[in-house]
Amino acid sequence: MIAESPVAGEYRPLLLDKSNPEDAERLAALRADACVEFTDLRNSLRLEFEGLVAPPELSEGPRSDRWVYYPWRRTVVALPGPELLRTVRLDRNRNNLTRDEQETLGRQTVGVVGQSVGHSVAYVLALEGICGRLRLADFDTLELANLNRVPGTLFDIGVNKAVVAARRIAELDPYLPVEIFHNGITDENLDDFLHGLSIVVEECDSLDTKVAVREGARRHQLPLIMQSNDRGLLDVERFDLEPTRQLFHGLLGDVSGADLRGLSTRDKAPYVIRILDGRNLSDKLAASMVEIGETLNSWPQFGGEVQLGGATVAAAVRRVGLGQKLPSGRTRVDIDRCLNELAEPAPDSRLEWVEDPIESTVQESGIAAVLSCAQRAPSGGNAQPWMLEVDGDTVTIALAPERTSIMDIGYRGSALAVGAALYNARAAAAAQGLLGQSEFRLGGPALLTAALRLGADSDPQLARDYPALLARQTNRQLGTGAPVAESTLDALAATAKAAGAGLRWLTGRVDIDSAAQVFADSDRARYLTPQLHQEMFAELRWPGDDLRTGLDLRTVELPPDDLAILEIVRRADVMDQLRAWSGGVTLGNSTRDQVRSSSAVAVVTFSAPPPGDLAELAAYARVGEAVQRVWIAAEQQGLAVQPVSPVFLFARRPGDLHTVSPEFADTLASLQGRFMDLLEVPESETLALVLRLSYAAEVSARSRRLPTPGADTRS
Repeated sequence: MIAESPVAGEYRPLLLDKSNPEDAERLAALRADACVEFTDLRNSLRLEFEGLVAPPELSEGPRSDRWVYYPWRRTVVALPGPELLRTVRLDRNRNNLTRDEQETLGRQTVGVVGQSVGHSVAYVLALEGICGRLRLADFDTLELANLNRVPGTLFDIGVNKAVVAARRIAELDPYLPVEIFHNGITDENLDDFLHGLSIVVEECDSLDTKVAVREGARRHQLPLIMQSNDRGLLDVERFDLEPTRQLFHGLLGDVSGADLRGLSTRDKAPYVIRILDGRNLSDKLAASMVEIGETLNSWPQFGGEVQLGGATVAAAVRRVGLGQKLPSGRTRVDIDRCLNELAEPAPDSRLEWVEDPIESTVQESGIAAVLSCAQRAPSGGNAQPWMLEVDGDTVTIALAPERTSIMDIGYRGSALAVGAALYNARAAAAAQGLLGQSEFRLGGPALLTAALRLGADSDPQLARDYPALLARQTNRQLGTGAPVAESTLDALAATAKAAGAGLRWLTGRVDIDSAAQVFADSDRARYLTPQLHQEMFAELRWPGDDLRTGLDLRTVELPPDDLAILEIVRRADVMDQLRAWSGGVTLGNSTRDQVRSSSAVAVVTFSAPPPGDLAELAAYARVGEAVQRVWIAAEQQGLAVQPVSPVFLFARRPGDLHTVSPEFADTLASLQGRFMDLLEVPESETLALVLRLSYAAEVSARSRRLPTPGADTRS
C-alpha cells in the first residue's frame, strides 16, 4: 500500500547513516550549508541511559547512531539508535507499563482520522510509546481558528493538519514511522487506510465519513474509538469482537454514509445530538447547538478538553493492545463534574491514640496471679494460641488450633507458646506458694495441653523469675550496634543449656548483615504471598481496635515515614502488582535495618523428634521454657530482645514451605539453608526461635492480653 501524502520531506525527517556513502555525501552538503544547524545529543543521551536503574541489555551499538535531518527546521540532530532512544524516553513509564508491555504495544499500528482532536490523540499515542506505527488522515489545512484546540503554532497556518501532527511527532521520535493521507478519507482510499491497522481512532467532523469509517472498521473487524470532548465522552465500538455490531451503538438506526453526505453544519446538528445523547450534553454545548449557523460557525471546544481526549483515547488503546477488559460502550470523564465534587480531604485520624497505653499495675495473688502470668507469655503476632482453664486445683493451657496462622507450620509455634505459658504459670505458682506437678498431654481436639496441678510448694529459682516474666517485653527499637560481651552470651548459653536447649549466635558485623538480608528476603516473600500478607496485617492493631490480641501498632516502633509507607504496603492490590513485576525488593528493608542495628542475633535450638509425630509438639512446648529463661536473662543483662520470625522458621520438611508459599518455596528453602550455614547449625539441632539482641531505647508500649477466665473471682 502506498500512502497518499505530500513529499515525505515535508513531514518526515531524513535518517542519515554516515557509514553509507550517499548519506555521508548528503551530510557533507548539509554541513556546507550555513543555514543548517547541527546538534549532537548522543553523549548526553547515553549518559541518561547509563543513569537508569536496571537498564536493559541493548542489541544495538554506536553503528545504529543516525544523523536526523528535519527539513522544516533546517536542523540536523545526531542521535543514538532507536532502541536506546525509546528505552530512555519511555523509562519513566515504568511501572505503569513494564518493558514487556511496552514492547507489546510497540507492535501496534494505529490509524487516526481527523487531525484536530486527532492531533492530540496521535501525539499522546507517540508520547506514551504505545504504538509502533501511526497513520494519520486529514484533508484540511490549519487555520488560526483551529489554534484554540490544535497544539500547533502560527508557523503551521496553511499547512495540512496531518503534516502538522506528523512533524510534531517526528520531533519527539524520528524513528516512529508515520504515514499521512493528506486528502483525508475517501471512498477510494478507506480500505487502504484501514488495511493492517490494529485500532482505528475516529475524530473527524464529517458525519458521512464517521459512518464510512465505522462501516470499514466493521468490514476489517477493527476496534474503533472516538472521543467527543463535551463532558469527556468516550465511545468504544469493538467490531473486532462483534463484527455484526450496529454503528454508533445503534443510536442512528439504519442511516448510511450516503444519507449524511453534503449536509450543512446546521443540518448535522440533529444527528450530532443523537450521537452525543442530547439529554447528557453540557448546558453550554446544548445551547450552542441552537445557535450553530446563526451566531456560531460550529460547536465550541476547549483545548484542555481536547488534550484530555488524547489521554482517554490513549488509555483505551493501551487496554486494547494489552488484551485487557474494554467492551463496547461509552463512558464520560467529566472534569466539571469532578470539580463540582471538590471537597476537603478528611484528616487521617487512624494514628490518634486516645487510650492510655499504660496497663494496670495492681498486684495479683493466688490463682489469679498464676493465670495472669501465663497469659503474659509471648506468641507469634500476640495470637495467644491457647485456652486457659481452671478445673478444681488444675490449671490447663490447651493449644487453640483456631488461633493458628499459615507460618505456624504443624502448630509448632503454637506449641512453643503453650510451653512458654506453662513456664510462666509455674513461676507465678512458685512465687505464690502454689507450685505442684506439671505435664504435657498429647492428643484430643487441642492436640497439646499443658496441665499444672496447684499445690503448696515453692521453688526459689522459679519464684525469682516471676517478676522478670511479668516485666518481659518485645523491644523493636533500633539498636546502637554496640558489641555485647562474650561472657554475657556465654551466660545466656548456660541458661539455655540448663533448660535443655542450645544457643547459637552471630556477633560479627558481616554475619549480622548477612542474617539481616536473609530476614529481609524472607519478609519480601511474606509480603508477596497473598495469605501471608493478609495474616501479617491482620495482626496489626490500629487506634480503635481491640488491643487485647495482635500487635498494637505502637509496639512496632515504626518511624513516621515508615508508617506512611505502611498505608501502601498493606494493600493487597499493590502486592499483587509487585508480584506480577517480580518487584518489591525493598519490602524487607524495615526488618533488615532492625537486624543490622543489633548487637547479636541469637537462636535457641533443641533436639526434636521427627516432624509429624505428636511428640514433636511436646518437644516444642518444652523448649518454650528455654526461650523464656534466655529472654529474661538477656533483659537482666540490659539487652533489648525482639523475636524475629522468618517464614521458614518452623519448616522442617521440603513440603512445608510449598504449603506456606508455593511461589516462593524454593527461595525460602535457600534462605533457610543460608541461615543454618551462617550459624553452623548441625542437622541434629532444630531452630526454636530467633532473638535479636541489642542495646536500645525503652519501648513505646507493650502488647495487651486477653482477660484470664474467672480471674476476678479467685484468690
